[in-house]
Amino acid sequence: MRETRHLDPAERGRIVLAHGQRLPTHAHDRGHLVHPATGVLSVTTAGGTWIAPPTRVAWTPAAFEHHHTAHGNADMRILFLSDALAARLPAHPAVLTVSGLAREALLALTAEEAATGVGRAPEAVDRLHAVVVDELTAAPEQPLHLPEPADDRLRALTGILCADPANQQTLAELGARVGASERTLSRLFGQELRMSFHQWRTQLRIHHALTRLAAGKSVTDTALACGWANPTTFIEAFAALVGETPGRYRHRQLPTGGG
Repeated sequence: MRETRHLDPAERGRIVLAHGQRLPTHAHDRGHLVHPATGVLSVTTAGGTWIAPPTRVAWTPAAFEHHHTAHGNADMRILFLSDALAARLPAHPAVLTVSGLAREALLALTAEEAATGVGRAPEAVDRLHAVVVDELTAAPEQPLHLPEPADDRLRALTGILCADPANQQTLAELGARVGASERTLSRLFGQELRMSFHQWRTQLRIHHALTRLAAGKSVTDTALACGWANPTTFIEAFAALVGETPGRYRHRQLPTGGG
């Protein structure tokens, strides 16, 4: 996987990444928002992986070590926030819904012409920053986070499913492979990951689906490759978490699909 240098906070925020390109692990003195105008971006920290399609924005507070990976060709927009604005957002990494208003303000702030500083007064820039944060504070956190387990048995189980998201084994069958009972694993999912096994596996499959669709795979092929028995149930699960159907999402990732 190719790596690209990280973005210095002093720079204005736009980087175009090719599919599979990765920014190396780094941290910033200021919290920042990352929005994929096209493609999908994953943000990985020691606490797990967050994934942001174009309907979402990823928030990383100051001092969190992280790296970004592009899935599909990603037009990555980065917006650093003042301490006062950052304090209004969660104290931990999160994925938030980006409203139409917040998206347009964020795109305006990170457009290439913004790097020149010409044509927009500092107070106007401050107002646009405030609009973005106002909109995001009204948006709930989105369930597009795959937390990283600590227990060795749970790590073994999640590793099996990460390698093969279409795996249909039950929790009891997976438990037999990793040396833990279904009851123990169920308890660990709740204690460590704050979600059920079913919720975690659905999240994992959606993560894989987002990256496959961004790479141009069909909805039907993606559904089967990610473990859904038929496209209808996949479409329902995808729309519930991402906020749009996989067909619409895929269309927007294609070169002729806009975005």
